[in-house]
Amino acid sequence: MKKMVYLDTTVLSYLVDERESIKNFIEVTKEWWNTQRKHYNVYLSVETLAELNEGNYPQKAKAIHLTKTIEILPRAKEVEEIAEIYIKHSLMPNDMRGDAIHLAYASVYKIDFLLTWNCKHLANANKKTHIRIINSKLGLFVPEVITPLELFEEE
Repeated sequence: MKKMVYLDTTVLSYLVDERESIKNFIEVTKEWWNTQRKHYNVYLSVETLAELNEGNYPQKAKAIHLTKTIEILPRAKEVEEIAEIYIKHSLMPNDMRGDAIHLAYASVYKIDFLLTWNCKHLANANKKTHIRIINSKLGLFVPEVITPLELFEEE
């Protein structure tokens, strides 16, 4: 059975981005998408779609088009409640509600990997310990929060 991957907004936006300043991240993201995605069941959420639609992303229309082939997880009341707990316990900042929601989706739906380029609030060694502690106390699954660079299969 394939493992599951939840994509946050950064991964989809980097797939179509052309900025020179993040060229290496873009290249890794495209390589993961083209060679590794087939090894996983890939999901996103209505929150990811909303962020793409509302945000000011380069090549926004292309990023939104990519979502057409990805299964969208329904928003459960539990996701909202868990996100509030993350914010209350300072796991995620108040002004970064999207990050709390992404983590809550991955936790509630028992997604193996939350794939992100957000290394400040999600894919961060200091955050990973805090995530494990909070999710363990809540009896929740603990997803592995990683960047595309960390999720390559040996071929």
